[in-house]
Amino acid sequence: MDSKTEGSDAQRANAIKKGFKINWMNMRDAENGKLIWESKNWDTTSGELEARIPSEILKCRAVSREINFSSRELMNKFRLEQKILFQGQPIEEWDFDFGFVIPNSTNTWQQSIEADDEEKMLPAELLSGNLVIETHFYDEDLVVSESKVRIFYV
Repeated sequence: MDSKTEGSDAQRANAIKKGFKINWMNMRDAENGKLIWESKNWDTTSGELEARIPSEILKCRAVSREINFSSRELMNKFRLEQKILFQGQPIEEWDFDFGFVIPNSTNTWQQSIEADDEEKMLPAELLSGNLVIETHFYDEDLVVSESKVRIFYV
C-alpha cells in the first residue's frame, strides 16, 4: 500500500470515527421479547465502561440485542467483532455483519446471541466483575469505534 492510500484510509477512518455514535443498546429475552437491560449512556471514548445487567439474562436460551447508532459517513461493510474475556483470558468470540450504512442516518441493529448448554455456563457470582466485553466496530477493515465494558451481574 502506498502512502497516498494509507493517508486516505486514515482520513476516512477519522471521518467515520468522528461521525459515529452509539445512541442506545438493549437486551431482551429472545423467546418472549421481555426487556432485561437497557442503556442510553455509551461514551466509547471514556475507556472502560461498566454495565450492571440483571443476572436473569444468564437463564435465557437466547438474547436479542439491539444497538441504535448514528453515522454521518457512508459505510459499505459495517460490522463488529467482540471478544468475551474472563479474568483477562478470551473465552468466546462473536462476529456480526450489518452491511451498508447510509450517510447521515440512524439505524437499529438487532442480533441474536444463543446461550451455551446450561451445564457449561459459569454462575453470575463468578462472572460478575470478571467479565469484559471488547468490541471493535469496523467498516471493512477500518476501525470505527472500540470499547471495553466490564459486566457486573445484579
